[in-house]
Order: sequence, then structure tokens, then C-alpha cells
Amino acid sequence: MSRGVSRLLRPRLALLNGAAAAGGCLLAAEGGWGMLPWVAWAGVALLAAGGSALNQVLERDLDGLMERTRQRPLPRGDISPAAAALVGAACIAAGLLALGAMGGLLPPFIGGGALGWYLAVYTPLKRRTSLALLAGAVSGAAPPLVGWTLAGGNPADYRIVLLAGILYLWQIPHFWLLQRRHAEDYRRAGIPLFVEGVKDGARSPIFAVWLGALVSGALLLPVFGIVGGVAAAGLSAFSLFLLMAAFFRADGALFSSLNLFPLLILLALSIQR
Repeated sequence: MSRGVSRLLRPRLALLNGAAAAGGCLLAAEGGWGMLPWVAWAGVALLAAGGSALNQVLERDLDGLMERTRQRPLPRGDISPAAAALVGAACIAAGLLALGAMGGLLPPFIGGGALGWYLAVYTPLKRRTSLALLAGAVSGAAPPLVGWTLAGGNPADYRIVLLAGILYLWQIPHFWLLQRRHAEDYRRAGIPLFVEGVKDGARSPIFAVWLGALVSGALLLPVFGIVGGVAAAGLSAFSLFLLMAAFFRADGALFSSLNLFPLLILLALSIQR
């Protein structure tokens, strides 16, 4: 049962979303690692975990068709849809309460809105069009904004707009490589690939444009003085590594590195603060 709950909540992905929220909080907070970044991390991680559970309830038919997801608890019959929905709702309620208790109405409103967008817009849209990712990435860009507003930051501030934009750009090449790994699974389930050229991986010119935009956005952090010193040097080196991996068509190394990108941003902001 515990393994089934873990597959339902996908804690690694949930914690990655929480890390992005903590990064936004650190960007706004002057005191560094106090209580607020941890609340942002926990609150958004709970929202992401709950969203994963509800997403699996909605997509249990597709999950049963894909090799990558057929071992999830709903296709296996380990957990009923009603029980999964209850677990997901409990996680979401806990996350919203934690954010609201520490930050007022705006952080849970943004977090809840992003989650609603993910479930009500992206989830059904991905069955119909390969461009669904461009809409769904909006939800993935929201966690740093939740953390920023939790610390009292103005959501229109250019610094958080830049950070959220970077997280938006990151999702496209990351998911592109994920689709390439599991292209047959997606075709079997009838889910349109982002582009048919996904089979070319890092060799695709369109992929190169998205990766170049991501690297350019990341390098704007030191340009605008948001990170500096060791953090800026590390971020620059990592960005160069991404470009080199793409140039040499090392899709495996590139995918693994992109997995770490939100954590690198959090580390850079932690050092900076």
C-alpha cells in the first residue's frame, strides 16, 4: 500500500515543485532560510502531490495503456479512484491551508489556480493536441510565484517574472526529451507528440531554439544581479554544459541535467541570499 501511495503522489516530482517555490521565496525574503521557504516548499509539494493523485484519477485509462505508467496504483487496482481522489483532495487542502496560514489569500489563490489550470485545461487538452504542453507549462511556472508572494513580494516585480519565465522555458526541452524516450507509449495511448520531430531529440532545430531560450533566460539572472559570485559562475558553467550536451547530441546527459535544473536555481538563490 505504501508503494502504491508513493506512486500516486509522486513525491520526487512534488518535492521538485516545492523546491521551485522555495526559490521564489528566497528571492523575495531578506532573511534567507527562515521558516517561510520551508512552508513554501511543503505547501507547494502538497499541492503537486494532490494534483498528481487527481491527474491519475482522470487519466487512469491512458495510464493503463502506457508501459511507463501501467504500474501506477489505479491501473493495477491497488487503490480505487474514490480513495485516490480523497487522498489527493486531502493533500491539496493541507497545502492550501499551510500557504494561507502563513501568507494570506494570494499564495493559495495562485497555487490553487495553477492546479486548477493543470487539471481542467492541460489534462484534457493533451489528449487532443500536441500543443497542450505550451498551455500546461503555465502551471509549472507558478511555484516560484507562490513562494514569492508568500514572502510578501509583488507579483509584478521583474525578478519573479524572470524566474517564472525561466521555469516555463525549462519545461519544454525537458518534456521533449521525456516524450522522445517514451514516444511509442504516447502513440499507443493516442497522445499527440509535441512535434513529430521529437524523434530527433537534441538534433531538432526547434529543440535548439527552446534550449537556447532557456540558457539565455538563466544567464539573465546574473546579468540583472539576481545572483552573483559563485552562484553566477556555477549557473554559467551549467548553462554551458547544457549547450555542449545538445551540440554533441548527448540526450541522456542532457535529460538528466535538465532534471536538476530547478534544484540548481534553488541552490544559486540560496548561496546568493
